[in-house]
Amino acid sequence: MDDFVYLKNVVTLELNQEKCNGCGMCLKVCPHEVFGLKGGRAHILNRDNCMECGACSLNCPMQAIFVKSGVGCAAGILNGILNNTEPSCGCSGNQSACC
Repeated sequence: MDDFVYLKNVVTLELNQEKCNGCGMCLKVCPHEVFGLKGGRAHILNRDNCMECGACSLNCPMQAIFVKSGVGCAAGILNGILNNTEPSCGCSGNQSACC
């Protein structure tokens, strides 16, 4: 994922570390390894890797994560169509993580 960047400095991703309980669900569902755990709480490793699929926000039991979802998946699918590749949002076939 080191070379992956969706768009620089535009992502809507926000993390409230005070609400985080350190469950690690965001790490499990994020298709682009945006999150890490440090000191028993999630933190953002690389904000620009986020494609705004919304999986982290939808699966956070503490509602500690906000992201305006939908844009990233749509762009991924359109890019696949335009490049004659498999339309994908990067969720490895798990479309329920993005929707």
